[in-house]
Amino acid sequence: MPSVFTHAAVPLALYCASRRGRISARLLCAGIVAAVLPDADVLAFALHIPYADAFGHRGASHSLLFCAVLAALALALHRPLRAAPAQAATFVFACALSHPLLDALTSGGLGVALGWPWSDARLFAPWRPIRVSPFVNGFFSARGLHTVLSELRWVWLPLALAVLGWRLIHSRSPAGCRTP
Repeated sequence: MPSVFTHAAVPLALYCASRRGRISARLLCAGIVAAVLPDADVLAFALHIPYADAFGHRGASHSLLFCAVLAALALALHRPLRAAPAQAATFVFACALSHPLLDALTSGGLGVALGWPWSDARLFAPWRPIRVSPFVNGFFSARGLHTVLSELRWVWLPLALAVLGWRLIHSRSPAGCRTP
């Protein structure tokens, strides 16, 4: 899994790419929570639930169904999130989905149960450049440093370049072509 910091990168990038005021601070916070929340399943280790179990690490909480449930919750809470209903649901769904997609790009683990409950298959992307993050006790180690450097190279830098490119394109578009 990428580190908790890197899972927050996608909501932050979407926020930075949007026009000022488009995404409320509350919706941004909900997106960050949605992007990080799937890793609460590490509690399964303490409960002696096997890693490969549907409710083990990278199981049900890394599924499209889980993303949809979080999106439905955001839809129901769109007013406190200060967002239009579709915006709240779409933003939270995208942020939640970024978690298993990033995990599928890592070099370790058992893969992600993206299709749960319809499939128990654990999936990886065909290309896995991101080093898997050590847990808390090993994060501040040489392996943790290699993970951070991997995440900077394969997640943060591409997202930063995408945001800069997006902002550059939109700053140069004619006034009549801008979206509200």
